[in-house]
Parts: sequence; C-alpha cells; structure tokens
Amino acid sequence: MVETVLNSTATLGEGVFWHPQEKKVYWIDIYGKEIHATDPKTGSNQTFNFPEFVGTIAPIVSGGLLVALENGIVELDTETGEFSSVLELEKDKSSNRFNDGKCDPKGRFWLGSMCRHGLNPTGALYTINTDKSFVKRVENITVSNGITWSLDHKIMYYIDSPTRKVVAYSYDVETGNISNPIKVIDVPEEFGFPDGMTIDNDGMLWIALWGGNSVSQWNPNTGELIQKIMIPAPHVTSCAFGGEDQRKLFITTAREGLTEEQLSEYPLSGSLFSIDLTVGGPEVFFFNKLIAPNS
Repeated sequence: MVETVLNSTATLGEGVFWHPQEKKVYWIDIYGKEIHATDPKTGSNQTFNFPEFVGTIAPIVSGGLLVALENGIVELDTETGEFSSVLELEKDKSSNRFNDGKCDPKGRFWLGSMCRHGLNPTGALYTINTDKSFVKRVENITVSNGITWSLDHKIMYYIDSPTRKVVAYSYDVETGNISNPIKVIDVPEEFGFPDGMTIDNDGMLWIALWGGNSVSQWNPNTGELIQKIMIPAPHVTSCAFGGEDQRKLFITTAREGLTEEQLSEYPLSGSLFSIDLTVGGPEVFFFNKLIAPNS
C-alpha cells in the first residue's frame, strides 16, 4: 500500500535518500531550490533554501551534504544551513544544469548534467573524487538520471532518460573507471520515461517512471519487468530504500508539466510517498571526504 509521507506541492521532487543515522528522508525540489529533510515518524520537515536549482545531493561521512547546484558543487552544513563552495563545473555551459547522481561504493560523488531547454545531448557524467578533483566519465548525455551499482560492485547501471534504456557498465570500484556499456532494459514508450533508480537486495532494479504513474521493478539479467506499483501522481521521479529495516521504498514525485485537469485528478502530485516491501535494499553510500593534513 502506498502511503503519503509528506503532502507537498514540490514542482520537481527528486534525489531521495534515507539517512540511516538521522532517521530522516532527504530529498530535493529542483525548481523550488530546496532540500527537504523529512522525519516520517513525526511528519516534521526541515527545508534548506538555495539561490539556484538543486540538482542532486549526497550525505558526507563527516556530516552534512554534498550538493550539486546548477553549475557547481557546494557543501551544506545541515546544523547551520550554511553552505560553502567545493568546486565549479560546466560554468562555460550556461545552457546546462546538473540533474541527478549519488555516491558510489567507494565514496565518489557521481553526477550528471543535462540541457535546460530541449533534448540536446550537451550533458555529461562526472565523478567528484574524495580529494575534490573530478573526472568526466561519459559525454553526449541528454537527460542524466538514474544511477546505481550491483551488489558485488562490478556493474554500474545508468539511465539517460530519453533513450528509455538502462545501460550496464563494467565498473572498477577502485578507480571508478567504467567500460563496455551494454543495454540491459528497454522501457516501453507507454510506460513513460525511466527516471531515478535504485537496487534491492536481490539485485533487481527499481525505476521511477516519469509519465507512468508508477515505480517498477526489473530484472537486469533478463530485461524483464517484474512488477509495477501505481503511485497517485503521473510524474514519479526517484526512489530509495530506507526505514528501520531498509524495506521501505521512499518515492518522490513532481507537478511540473501537469495540466490543471491532471492536478485536479492527482492532487498529491509533488508529495513524498513510501511503500513497505518484502525485499529491502542497501543503505545509501556516503561521500568519503578526505581530511587534509594538519586540518
């Protein structure tokens, strides 16, 4: 059964993850320029505001969040709400903005960019290393979206949404190098566009479906759809496992692009939802920030 964790009117909810220490759900409203920290037990919600669109977020081992803004990365102190610049990226590409991403098993921050207007393949996929250097991993991306890693950390799954495909890369956990991209899932047009993605403890992929009113579970070894769970919002954007036993799937949604008629039919669009599942998923990976000498 789908539960409403927070009744919200986020324009473009995204980037959800469960913080296992804080017992809170972190998620963003990209166009609202906000990060939310929601306590599902009490229903309380803390909001952090930014001067730019927020693309994606990741927790840091030492506390706080790494935040991708439109063309740069900042570090947010969640105690004070203050943030400081980490590095600038794609400042020369004013038509781009950062969109989705998360940390890998080694603590690198993966994030992708996309064109703000239209479907031009001007985006790229980057890693921010633990020493705050960066590497461009993939070019000619249209709408960089879902990313997750296999349980044995040998495969990275990735979505460029307009392609309606999930691609599996051979992944080297020590270097972050990816190679040998292979299409493993085709999402039918009538399902909408694949958006955010996570993996469960059985190695199956969970994909949010933009325009598809649902989250979907897929077998990446066969490409087969296992199940779809309907969500009371047309635009489903991201999903992540969490809760006390890591068996609750938290789901974000959006109001962007919906007509007045659709908003009337789906008034909970933009809210944060959850589903209790029989299968769980791995905890979120944290950014493993290096401590500089003598600091």
